[in-house]
Amino acid sequence: MAAVLMIEDDDRIRMSLGLALEDEGYTVRAVATAEEGMASQRQEPADTVLVDLMLPGIDGFECIRQLRRDGDVPIIVVSARDDTHDVVAALEAGADDYVIKPVAVKELSARLRALRRRARPVAVAPQIMVFNGLEIRPQAGEVLLHGNQLSLTRTEFRLLCELAEHAGLVLSRQQLLERVWEYDYGDERLVDVHIGRLRQKIEDNSATPQRLLTVRGLGYKLQR
Repeated sequence: MAAVLMIEDDDRIRMSLGLALEDEGYTVRAVATAEEGMASQRQEPADTVLVDLMLPGIDGFECIRQLRRDGDVPIIVVSARDDTHDVVAALEAGADDYVIKPVAVKELSARLRALRRRARPVAVAPQIMVFNGLEIRPQAGEVLLHGNQLSLTRTEFRLLCELAEHAGLVLSRQQLLERVWEYDYGDERLVDVHIGRLRQKIEDNSATPQRLLTVRGLGYKLQR
C-alpha cells in the first residue's frame, strides 16, 4: 500500500482529501505545516508528497526545494493558485506535477499511480548511450557529463531516456506527456519546465544548448 504525505494547512481539505485517498487505497499521513512535513518525511519517508503552496511559516515553494535537496521523492503540488508564474515556479523548485484545487480525487489518484509507475526502472535497451560527452546508462540509472555523475530526479531521468531512445527525432510535448507522465491530456508546461531543468544539468551552457534542442512549433529532440 503506497504511503502519501499531505502537507495542507486547511483542516477541511486535509481531512476530506485524506479520507478520499484512503478510500482509493493509500495510506495517508497529513500535516499542517512545511516544517512538520519535512520532519515527517525525514523520519518516515513516504512514497509521494502532496504540497500546498500557501502554507504558514515556510511556504510551499521553499518546502519543495528542501524536500528535493533531501532526495528524489515524487512531489505533486495541490493548490488553488493557477497563475502561470506560480505553476512554473513550483515546477522549477522541483515538483513533478501540479494539480489545481478543487481536486478531483479520481484524477489525483490516477496521477499518483502514474508517478509510482515512473519510479520503477526504465524499460529500455541495456546499451550505454553517448551524446557529445553525455553518457546515459539506463539500466544502472546513471547519467554522466564528462565523466561526472549527475543528480537527476526520477522524472528528469525518464524524460532524458525517452529522448535518448528517439535520438535525432522530434518528440512533441503531447508525446512526452503520454510517454513520460503517462497522461492522455495535461498541462504542457510540465514538459517545458522539466526540459529547462534538464538542460541546466546536461548542457555545458544551458543558454546555448547543443544536446537538448528545441524545434520551434514541433517539440524537442536530443542531438548526437
